[in-house]
Amino acid sequence: MQRWISTWRAVLGAGALACAQLAAAGAFPDRPVKLVVPYTPGGSADQLARALADGMGRELRQPVVVENRPGANTMIAATSVARAPADGYTVLLASNASMVLNPMLYKKVGYDARRDFKVISVAAEIPLVVVTNTQVPAANVREFAGYAKANAGKLNYASVGLGNPLQLATEMLKTELGIDLTHVPYNGSAPALAALLANDVQLMIDVVSTSLPHIKAGKLKALAVTSKERLEVLPDVPTVAESGHPSFQAATWFGLAVPAQTPPEAVARLQAAAARATGDAPFRQTFAALGLVIQRPRDSAEVQRYVDADRARWGSVIQANHIALD
Repeated sequence: MQRWISTWRAVLGAGALACAQLAAAGAFPDRPVKLVVPYTPGGSADQLARALADGMGRELRQPVVVENRPGANTMIAATSVARAPADGYTVLLASNASMVLNPMLYKKVGYDARRDFKVISVAAEIPLVVVTNTQVPAANVREFAGYAKANAGKLNYASVGLGNPLQLATEMLKTELGIDLTHVPYNGSAPALAALLANDVQLMIDVVSTSLPHIKAGKLKALAVTSKERLEVLPDVPTVAESGHPSFQAATWFGLAVPAQTPPEAVARLQAAAARATGDAPFRQTFAALGLVIQRPRDSAEVQRYVDADRARWGSVIQANHIALD
């Protein structure tokens, strides 16, 4: 908590300095800011974006307008922002899909994540949960690993598509546990969970909010969560790290990115606004209830280290399994 407060003050201090500098050169922002969201309205990512826009707008004293541009696994939105003027007025709701995975998985992306973007904030992590059905005789990761080894080549796992973080996280877990499962991709979470409930597949790593109703109803068993720490919504479920695999961690994340040449003063102002928004207690409580972990503010160097570590983590999985989408 002390680290959170110290970083929050530092980020806000940088924003205050930016305000003073911009006041001399023409204040930023002096018109609405556009937040481009690569997802359809209504989902958890869109809800997060709209809450961020609301909080940031109050801090910036200008509206932050959400524009939904779904499609091509976030690449339509990301490409449009990469080509936008680097003036701070166009911001992307970034994720590890747009900033990390797509450039590794696709030959033609439309942008260079390292060259064209600066990730300025990591707002939230979306932890994942390892789930199985009630027909599988395992109550934790260790027991499932034993069951899988005793039934080598007979068990399946579900995902929502090749190259999706849920599939990559499962491949990471397979390697960690030394087990063999056959991948069965589905077109969305609903059919994948239906297959798991029917025991057509025996394992799935899923977004917590999607599986949570089935877990609470006793239809699915949560073996572990993939985050660093236990989750408020599943306090009795251990992490994979606690389950004997201390280096294991897998999560998706959402943050903010701007065109790489955006002026430092505008970046600092946007960072301070994001820090103020995510530091709001009701904001954090709302998204904790949805299974999101709101992140402490990070300065630019910390954000870069976070993204670099994420690239290294997922890159090793993609290379080891020779995964490519075109």
